[in-house]
Amino acid sequence: MVSVIGPNGAGKSTAFKTIVGFVRASSGRVTFDGEEITGLRPDQVLPRGLAYVPQGRIVFPQMTVLENLEMGAYIELDGRRIREALERVYGLFPVLAERRGQKAGTLSGGEQQMLAIGRALMTRPKLIMLDEPSLGLSPKFVSLIFDTLVGMKQAGYTLMVVEQNAARALAVADRGYVLELGRNRFEGSGPALLADPDVKRLYLGG
Repeated sequence: MVSVIGPNGAGKSTAFKTIVGFVRASSGRVTFDGEEITGLRPDQVLPRGLAYVPQGRIVFPQMTVLENLEMGAYIELDGRRIREALERVYGLFPVLAERRGQKAGTLSGGEQQMLAIGRALMTRPKLIMLDEPSLGLSPKFVSLIFDTLVGMKQAGYTLMVVEQNAARALAVADRGYVLELGRNRFEGSGPALLADPDVKRLYLGG
């Protein structure tokens, strides 16, 4: 798990959107799993094993939980693999199994975020990029989302997370990056950045 933190306007979300192809890079290269993907469209990046969960709990509100998850597997043609992916998602998020027939728009904010993450897992990605997964959630669901991220990491998923809740993000990260005006200001292990006095003073309010 890699956490990317920094002040508003530092370029965190832009970096993620550039990696997945929503924004075209003006310079530099993006490589993923040993292959250059610079300039590829999102629909070309997704089959290579990279999934993206944008900020804002984006779901299809008039579709059921199950239909939303099935949309996440639209590139998968093998019904057995889709069923296996569903079971993995339901294992991580039991509430989604309970509410599989419920319209997504009627879920709470935290449950919609779980659904957005679950939908990204339907392709069995090599890397999941999450942009502000705790944004706008109640304290209860913020804790639940962070517990989920740790559980996903322990289950073998590789995660890259942009998060305003900087201290909490670094506390659970194997590695962290602190962006400022589009550049790496600090980088290192999550615990090391959390203990760094400059990072504390400038970004963690300590």
